[in-house]
Amino acid sequence: MGFWRRIFFNALIFLALAGFFQSSWAGSLQNSFVVSSVWVAILASLVLALLNAVVRPILFVLSLPITILTLGLFSIVINAAMLELTSALVGNSFAFTSFGTTMIIAIVMALFNAIISDHYARD
Repeated sequence: MGFWRRIFFNALIFLALAGFFQSSWAGSLQNSFVVSSVWVAILASLVLALLNAVVRPILFVLSLPITILTLGLFSIVINAAMLELTSALVGNSFAFTSFGTTMIIAIVMALFNAIISDHYARD
């Protein structure tokens, strides 16, 4: 899948998850993830892509022993850390209230990205 297509889909996922976390269906996690506008979602998606290209490989190599020990599950924590770093760089218009919420968003984004990548791999 192309770079800009992935940016677009990640921005859509951010907006959809922010909308879900604003609804009453989120239960106790209501208002725990905020994206203030479409442009902020696109900016956050761009920042996340850059961080995934530059910082994530370094973190992955440094955490390789614990990733092997946890059979790869620690990579979810690395994805959540990338989202937290994105939040810190973008500002208050893209924010999480807790690291638990960030972990949930990282898991959902990984699932959606796997489904979308699989769909576009067949084209």
